[in-house]
Amino acid sequence: MMNSKIKFSLWIVVFLLVGITLFMVNKNRSFTNTATMYTCPMPQDSVFSDKPGNCPKCGMKLILVAKESNEETASSAVIYTCSMHPEIEENEPGSCPICGMTLVRKITTPKKAENHSIDYLLQATDQFVVGNFPVVHPKDTSISTQVNVPGTVIYDPNAAVAIAARISGRIEKMYVNYKFQKVTKGQKLFDVYSPELATEQQNFIYLMNYDAENLSILKASKQKLLLYGMTARQINALATAKKENPIVTIYSPTNGIVQETDVMTEQNSNAMTAATGTTSSLATKEGDYIQKNQVVFKLMNTAKVWGVFNISQDQSSLVKVNQTIRIKTELNDNENISAKINFVETQLNSSDKTNRIRVYLNNERGGLPIGLRLEGGIDVRSVKGIWLSKKALITLGSKKVAFVKTEKGYKAMAISTGVEIADFVQILNGITLQDEVIENAQYLVDSETFIKTGSNKIQ
Repeated sequence: MMNSKIKFSLWIVVFLLVGITLFMVNKNRSFTNTATMYTCPMPQDSVFSDKPGNCPKCGMKLILVAKESNEETASSAVIYTCSMHPEIEENEPGSCPICGMTLVRKITTPKKAENHSIDYLLQATDQFVVGNFPVVHPKDTSISTQVNVPGTVIYDPNAAVAIAARISGRIEKMYVNYKFQKVTKGQKLFDVYSPELATEQQNFIYLMNYDAENLSILKASKQKLLLYGMTARQINALATAKKENPIVTIYSPTNGIVQETDVMTEQNSNAMTAATGTTSSLATKEGDYIQKNQVVFKLMNTAKVWGVFNISQDQSSLVKVNQTIRIKTELNDNENISAKINFVETQLNSSDKTNRIRVYLNNERGGLPIGLRLEGGIDVRSVKGIWLSKKALITLGSKKVAFVKTEKGYKAMAISTGVEIADFVQILNGITLQDEVIENAQYLVDSETFIKTGSNKIQ
């Protein structure tokens, strides 16, 4: 009888323990699943409640702290911060190391990665338009047109003549003093005093006086004076006078325009500049010393010039060497100069994103001054393909979009394009000849006819 009572008591204790355990588990689960929590705005009170009300310590109204589900908590990062010092962030609850206040919980959601694709940029408007708009079909045809290119006249660097010193010495006199000064063939350029030339002249006079029968040596000495820059007339005068003249005059070998070299400009950084930007003084002055083979300046030949034209990158593939180009100048719009394209540069000009076309021009009459602006017209070859009007496309940076007609409206489609000729763009892929495209897509930019459902994606 006693054993039965003991067993009965034990069973009662076990049932009580199990009941208490289940009650505590359900209570914790109920508290954990609570999505709303309220707290006192004074952090030092540390009062939390799952129901709105007043703070039992200070009487202030409790405020909402957070509202989150288990799924949100699992995907969000929970950190603790100070209400007075938001720069303090901790992974666990505690006190602020600056002011000692209790840290409060802060929920941060990971940032979404930025997406610059057309799908993302147009996603908010669903890329779908309703309405009644004029439509066109892409055309499968060949298009040819004239490409107009701007240009200018520049010097032909291959026709430049370098005026170099054949001997070392000092410049005694300058007959040319300014950049872009025009000189003619045979005109004096500068005088050079050279002790080396004086020595060679003395040798020549000595041979004339004491060894005139030795023609081979005499001829070699005369040839050396010619290489030093003396003319045949100057050598004959030297043989007649039999007196050395260590000053040699350098004459212009051709007609041209004086242009200074970069080397001379760097060596003479203190050169004066004139009031105007074009007629500045040469860096080389009287009294300057020059070395043998040093280029003093260059003579640019204006009888042969270049016409350099800029063509956009998408049209450069349409232009070939030996194609005819018709050129008009700003001085005479009625006169056309017919020429051939001599060179197409492959290097892209980074400043204006163009390629350069070079044309060799004859300027013996002087009708094409340097710096003259030109306008060239090139008849490009026919290009076969599928074409669409430029106004039917919207450009989004490096992407192009057209609106294609569907059963219930117009759908935005990404289009791959090729070359542009006149008002048409070559279509590579994205639409077919059977598609109907809105004729003028520019009217749809920022239009309220966009449906903001976000359910469809750009094709």
